[in-house]
Amino acid sequence: MPEVAPPGVPRPMLLEVRDLDVSYGPAPALWQVSMNVRRGELLCVVGPNGAGKTTLIHALAGILRARGGRIALDGRDLTRVAPHRFCAAGIAVVPEGRRLFTRMTVRENLELGSVVPAARARRRESLDEVLALFPALGEKLSSPAGELSGGQQQMVAVGRALMARPRLLLLDEPSIGLSPLVVNDLFETVRRINAQGLTVMLVEQNVSLAMRISNRAYVLALGRVVAEGRPDDLMAQPEIRKAYLGI
Repeated sequence: MPEVAPPGVPRPMLLEVRDLDVSYGPAPALWQVSMNVRRGELLCVVGPNGAGKTTLIHALAGILRARGGRIALDGRDLTRVAPHRFCAAGIAVVPEGRRLFTRMTVRENLELGSVVPAARARRRESLDEVLALFPALGEKLSSPAGELSGGQQQMVAVGRALMARPRLLLLDEPSIGLSPLVVNDLFETVRRINAQGLTVMLVEQNVSLAMRISNRAYVLALGRVVAEGRPDDLMAQPEIRKAYLGI
């Protein structure tokens, strides 16, 4: 895992997004979205359904091509590179709905995350780290992923992304379909992952929980950034809570 910056030392910028435009064919989905993520930060992106949150994650992961604007990781412009280069650059995504290969074993699903040469060279070390985070997977390595519970499948999805040894972890709606108890455990693990130094961007429907574990938040609505700041400050604004957070 990445090292944690000493207390009081300003964290350098890791991800910079400037004036990002993304469309589905002729239909625009994101307009002039700009945001920054500092190294070691846990940032959440929240907003109503249809706000463009998943579209943003897909653009930052290289799944969707930006129509305009710029995406840079550590100063390197990724906007026009091939999609597989995003993973090689250090971005890993946990997609909405997990997207596991259900007939493959847990071990095989996890190892798929380490196909990039640098990550493949440390596959054994990465697997040990994932099993330390998710001990329940240790006895399931030979089981088909489709036989696991929803919570265990989400562990595999997160673990697969960590096997890529990313610098930026993108989580897209990880709480969907999970019980409240499992969600609380999962978010505590996300907090632990971040505390070990990994930068995390979380897109989440559970606004209160996402805000509680994050350092900073962006609010999206209709494909635009409408607010940004510390979670406590945003939650204290009645107009933001009512109009965009559904609270």
